[in-house]
Amino acid sequence: MSVSVFAPASIGNVNVGFDVLGLAVKPLDGTLLGDVVTVTHSNGDDQLEVTGSFAKKLPSDVKQNIVWHCLLLFNEQLLASKQAVVAVKVTLDKRMPVGSGLGSSACSVVAALAGLNAFYEKYHEFSFSEQALLKMMGQMEAQISGSLHYDNVAPCFLGGMQLMVPNPEIITRNLPQFDDCYFVMAYPGIEISTKAARDILPTSYSRADLISFGQNLATFVDACHRGDKAQAFGVLTDVVAEPYRESILPGYSAAASHLRAEGCLAVGISGSGPTLFCVTDDAGKAEKFANWLTENYLQTSTNGTSDGFVHVCRADTEGAVSLP
Repeated sequence: MSVSVFAPASIGNVNVGFDVLGLAVKPLDGTLLGDVVTVTHSNGDDQLEVTGSFAKKLPSDVKQNIVWHCLLLFNEQLLASKQAVVAVKVTLDKRMPVGSGLGSSACSVVAALAGLNAFYEKYHEFSFSEQALLKMMGQMEAQISGSLHYDNVAPCFLGGMQLMVPNPEIITRNLPQFDDCYFVMAYPGIEISTKAARDILPTSYSRADLISFGQNLATFVDACHRGDKAQAFGVLTDVVAEPYRESILPGYSAAASHLRAEGCLAVGISGSGPTLFCVTDDAGKAEKFANWLTENYLQTSTNGTSDGFVHVCRADTEGAVSLP
């Protein structure tokens, strides 16, 4: 009697939409790039077990883990809805590197809350609405980062490209995406603190930067709705974060310059980095870029190994899904 939910990686910001735009992605080779949470009944108290490739990067005390806090919040909301709370064992399969810029914390949050909801729906005939779950996910992300933003949890949960809107009853709108595009994701194997990546940004921006940001985002959204790929990727320029963050990302500037010269449609920093993403509508170029990034962007440790990886991806239109 268990349920398992997978939550995919995402590109936060997508260059033009700092804190308001995100895209879920999935590798072409079928790799589960994201986290898996399994929920089962417990004979005793609530329990959390953490496994997976990147489990060692998380706090050893499970009660400091964000998934444990998701369970506490979910139980709190159950009681507020006058629903019975049952003891469960939650297992987090941590497949996502921490501090990667791929929405690692969002993957854990989404998989946990969606997993708990699926468990109660299957075995206890109760479930929260999609909107209620999304608000819980935003609350958990705010607990981690210190500010409320949905640009990772919304695409991770709902799939596709999500644009956050300033209406707490709507939260996000799905944007049309370009189905023929490939997103090459290169995680170099080093960790960048989200807090450090946010702290390096200026506290104010010039009028020119504000105009450029607004114009680029509006033009991109317009192009998505009209299916104008050239216009969409022609304005995919980051004036808010990349000029400041590239200095803390080893090899990023050189890699971005090379990829642009080789004809990719766009290149940028996924979330707060260090993962780089580049876009092309040519399968051959996608493989070529992936091979080049594997050789030139991944960082090796003193023993000559790397935790880094490169995946050729498409947009993930499903978001969080239950596994067999």
